[in-house]
Amino acid sequence: MTKKDLVEKIRTRGTDFSKKDINFAVDAIFEGMRKTLSEGEKIEIRDFGVFGVTARRSRMGRNPKTGEEAYVPARYAVFFKTGKELKEMVNRRPDSYEI
Repeated sequence: MTKKDLVEKIRTRGTDFSKKDINFAVDAIFEGMRKTLSEGEKIEIRDFGVFGVTARRSRMGRNPKTGEEAYVPARYAVFFKTGKELKEMVNRRPDSYEI
């Protein structure tokens, strides 16, 4: 689902808001999330999950194409941990694929 799809899905739920207003609200939410994560704070959405930032140490890696060793600098990475309710909802899906 893209941001455009999300805006359209909200609009078709029978709200009285215009597409422009919904787009503004979605942009504001995402901007708030970006700002919070860039400040190193976590975002917890009950029954959905937690977004957070973790530090990765520098290390020696390997170029998969050439096999040559390469230095990978320290960095921060964003992670997402699903909430219990979301995990259960996803696992209730009909078995349309095999594991």
